Amino acid sequence: MKNVMWKGQLYGTINLDTISNKQHLFGLGPVEYLTGELLIIDGKAYKSTVVTDSTMQVEETFQAKAPFFGYATINNWSEQDLPDSIQTIAQLETFLDKITKNAVHPFFFQLKGTLETAKIHVVNLPKGSKVSSPEDAHQGQTNYFLNQDEVTILGFFSKDHQAVFTHHDTYLHMHLITSDKQKMGHLYDFFFQKGTFKLYLPTP
Repeated sequence: MKNVMWKGQLYGTINLDTISNKQHLFGLGPVEYLTGELLIIDGKAYKSTVVTDSTMQVEETFQAKAPFFGYATINNWSEQDLPDSIQTIAQLETFLDKITKNAVHPFFFQLKGTLETAKIHVVNLPKGSKVSSPEDAHQGQTNYFLNQDEVTILGFFSKDHQAVFTHHDTYLHMHLITSDKQKMGHLYDFFFQKGTFKLYLPTP
């Protein structure tokens, strides 16, 4: 991420097609040249791109490259109810840190449930743009609002990858996809519907 944000290295360094044969694959990242978002959930890859400021296209495909991409093969997950007190990203970050003190880090996690509201974005850098700062990288980025949607969220948690796989001010990087597969993007604000969310952590 640092190379993208500060050095302008936007070209694809990984072709998703080269990892498509892995079983129980999970991963997330942006499309090369910051022209969309990528998400892999249990071996199915999704790519989202901006159509208008209120619509996007989501397609199931491994035909995409990314300038950085975090992924892992995870065969088994343990399920637990997410406490109703967890309503914000900051609260989620603190909670995950607390309950995974003895777990292997970094790690992926999943959340499944119904959102009250959420904001996601899809990067959409204008063709030919030069990037030398995070502000440059966010040119053309389009925000989308969700309301009462049933979703799956894939997240990456690490205290050692700030500015690598997470932004510099957080330990989390999360992508969301709706159950109808019509919306997918980088999650950066939400309120969960209490009593609906399950948290899934990798089982060693």
